[in-house]
Amino acid sequence: MDALTSLRVFRDVVKAGSFVKAAERLDISTAMTSKHVANLERQLGVRLLNRTTRHLSLTEAGSVYYEQCREALDILQAAEVAV
Repeated sequence: MDALTSLRVFRDVVKAGSFVKAAERLDISTAMTSKHVANLERQLGVRLLNRTTRHLSLTEAGSVYYEQCREALDILQAAEVAV
């Protein structure tokens, strides 16, 4: 699984507040969206999101990771635009 794609999916899940909404925005399945986030959690060895049937929230580690990922992805996007 591509790590950069997983970071983008994680960012979009947090921004959308839902796996379903993020999947729709990204035009991928909800299952694939979940797999990307689960892959990140497995690689990091921490839970990034608290999930219930009605609510999604960042864990403490997830909050720190989200801010760093958001900044990194913004920098990468700026670099792409620059070239």
